[in-house]
Amino acid sequence: MAIPVTSILLIAAVTFLSTTPYLVESSSDNNHVFSPCADTTVQESDGFTFGIAFAARTAFFFNSSVQLSPCDRRLSLSSSNSQLSVFRPKVDEISLLTVNSSSFSPDSVGGYMVAFAGRKYAARSIPAFVANSTYIVTSFTLNLYWKRDSCSSCSGKSNFVCLNNQDCAMRTNTCKNRGGNVDCSVGIQLAFSGTDKHESVFNSWYEVKNLRQYSLFGLYKNLKDSLTSQYNSFF
Repeated sequence: MAIPVTSILLIAAVTFLSTTPYLVESSSDNNHVFSPCADTTVQESDGFTFGIAFAARTAFFFNSSVQLSPCDRRLSLSSSNSQLSVFRPKVDEISLLTVNSSSFSPDSVGGYMVAFAGRKYAARSIPAFVANSTYIVTSFTLNLYWKRDSCSSCSGKSNFVCLNNQDCAMRTNTCKNRGGNVDCSVGIQLAFSGTDKHESVFNSWYEVKNLRQYSLFGLYKNLKDSLTSQYNSFF
């Protein structure tokens, strides 16, 4: 793939109803593909591996015009200041994912991220703004494409800024790794839509749509501190 393995960040993944990380294969997991740059088919209860690449927005485009998957060797991600997180959530469960920010600042590698999976049948999101030297966005909703809520989850909250009428952001200097007191780890709410390899319909995305984003974000915030501490003790 285009990003070296040495760029992998510490990540933690939990399902909506479980605190068991899906970083290894479970007994109900029939998907034996673990690379985010390999094609596979999945069914409910399988693990599903995907990646999120962090880099400058321009790094995701070939010849400054065509967006390619981070797995495509025509991109220069392997020689640029890029980083990669790899996740393996359970198919068709709402998952809450986080990238530990204790040793990583998204703006230091370009401030944008792209979610991706597969090679020949590659799926990739558009580049999403995460952070620059002034602002950082810490809450995202993903269905292999980024879903924005037009800042409804932070409306009326003075410690947030609405960027481009779509992203709730905090000032970067409030983050712990910048001298502030806020944990600015990137949090991602993941759900699935469409059908599996047996044409069974995924339901988790519709469940997310029926919940207000702030309720999911509140649950995520309650879990994040304990998860971050748990994974810090491992590494």
